[in-house]
Amino acid sequence: MKILFAHSFFMAFDEKQKLIRTPYPPLGTLIAAACARREGHEVALFDAMVAEDTADFEKMVLAEDFDVVVFFEDNFNWLSKMCLLRMREACVTMIQAARPRVQHILAAGSDASDFPEIYLKAGADYVIKGEAEFRVLEILAAEEHPVMLPGIFRLHNDKPAGQAPIRGERNLSVFPMAAWDLVDVEHYRRIWLRNHGWFSLNMVTTRGCPYRCNWCAKPVHGRRYDVRDPLEVAAEVAWLKDRFKPDHLWFADDIFGLKPGWTRRFAEEIRRLDAVIPFKIQARADLMSAAAAADLAAAGCRTVWMGVESGSQSVLDAMDKDLKVPAIKEAVANLKREDIRACFFLQFGYPGETAADIRATWEMIRETRPHEIGISVAYPLPDTPFYERVKDQLHDQDHWLTSNDMKPIFQATYPADFYPQLYRYIHQKFVALNDPRHPLSPVGIKRFLRRLQTSRDLKRFGVEGIPFS
Repeated sequence: MKILFAHSFFMAFDEKQKLIRTPYPPLGTLIAAACARREGHEVALFDAMVAEDTADFEKMVLAEDFDVVVFFEDNFNWLSKMCLLRMREACVTMIQAARPRVQHILAAGSDASDFPEIYLKAGADYVIKGEAEFRVLEILAAEEHPVMLPGIFRLHNDKPAGQAPIRGERNLSVFPMAAWDLVDVEHYRRIWLRNHGWFSLNMVTTRGCPYRCNWCAKPVHGRRYDVRDPLEVAAEVAWLKDRFKPDHLWFADDIFGLKPGWTRRFAEEIRRLDAVIPFKIQARADLMSAAAAADLAAAGCRTVWMGVESGSQSVLDAMDKDLKVPAIKEAVANLKREDIRACFFLQFGYPGETAADIRATWEMIRETRPHEIGISVAYPLPDTPFYERVKDQLHDQDHWLTSNDMKPIFQATYPADFYPQLYRYIHQKFVALNDPRHPLSPVGIKRFLRRLQTSRDLKRFGVEGIPFS
């Protein structure tokens, strides 16, 4: 069969991502396409990440005769896992455009797993919940329809009907390398070089996360952790280095190097193959021991992003983060000792967070001096304990429109408009903290705050002491 694989994350539809300009190819989509190709199907890709509009998809569907369209969202990209409304709307538009032209339409991804009826009513024949690569192949191989297997849902009496998904494949070696030939890699290279002066590509070594943070949704891989053989990963790095010559890699795993001894074996093999490329990972702070940091440095790691979330132990405990503040500080010291950039993901607005908790987060930043920070606002996604706690408050909006909304969609401690201001305020102070000569010095920050429409809220809510205490 002739199959078009597509996804619906348009960088062009997200103001924040348009500004940052760090696009990555849709790795999960490319792996799914490679699986279908291995079974003898002819495959093509519509890459929304670097497309201008859904009209580009419509032109592609009109120009070629596809038998099937598979909307396979890249679950290895955290942006896709945010299930943004703008991207859902784009997928619905594309499904409707493809409906008259193809035999079958399939949809898989985080949002489709949570809300299959939206995609089915838009015109998809099947929605696949959970890990979807092999379910796609089963549908493509079916001689009769409808297909009724675990994880596969269709409309019945105007409602989604199907069986619950089963656990994903544990042996990750059965998945082929991503179908890189479907991507316009040079287009990505031009964007990176024009905006940053260097070029990054993406890879994964694992699937899933076994931890229990109560705000973290896991609709595709669930609460699991399966890892590829380090020799296999090193060989893929060597191939990417030889084929595309990236300056940098992003390992998009939820948690890199959790399995004991994995990183050391990977470092040994990557050096044997002369395949060292600077890379960044995401990991837990309590995994960043002195030995782990040394192994990462030997493998070429230059940046570790840690989901520390808060400098307040009471907030971390409320999140079921299973993380202690001293472990965060120790992790930063261990990473800096190996000349690895220690970076923080932070989250404000979690239920019960007070001004004292916000100040504790700032104090942690000021004490540890991370190299970068990424700030978000508590965001309830379906099938999480956090969502169940606040779902009755989600009336007018249950998802963000784009990645820079930065407003709680539930009743947080302070009014919703407070949090975008806090987001900008902390970011600006962080810049000044790391470069006292920067124009955003304390004087510059005071001028900046006077220009903020709701800067008075910082004082009104007792948070003004964050930068000047």
